[in-house]
Amino acid sequence: MTNPEPLDVRKRSDDRSDAREQALIALYEAEQRGVSLVEIMQDRPKSTEDLARVIALGVAQNAEAIDSLITAHSKGWALDRMPALDRAVLRMGVFELLHRSDTPIAVVIDEAVELAKRFSTDDSGRFVNGVLAAVARASRPTEK
Repeated sequence: MTNPEPLDVRKRSDDRSDAREQALIALYEAEQRGVSLVEIMQDRPKSTEDLARVIALGVAQNAEAIDSLITAHSKGWALDRMPALDRAVLRMGVFELLHRSDTPIAVVIDEAVELAKRFSTDDSGRFVNGVLAAVARASRPTEK
């Protein structure tokens, strides 16, 4: 029998998952309402996770490059034809792959796939996994 992780490691991991979920909700809300992400984040209480802010605002600041990579690696899918939640999850994942090298590839992909499965369509998890794996191979070729 293996020893469970110490509580503080699980808590930190849960905090990061919660922050990613908060970022996803903010990205989705901004797109659906047609307002800037900065406006959405200003409406959030200051207690909103720092990581959620970093991810959401990082996506907004790097939107053109992120969308270009998603388009290049999503074979047969135009960005505007993807479900809105898939777009938001992919944008977050690509941002983390490009700008959060402290987060392992497997963690970025696993977290994104879980969010896609939880909030989007039945096929979203596989789709998100495939696109992010392709982006990871291109953006972090030396890391497994």
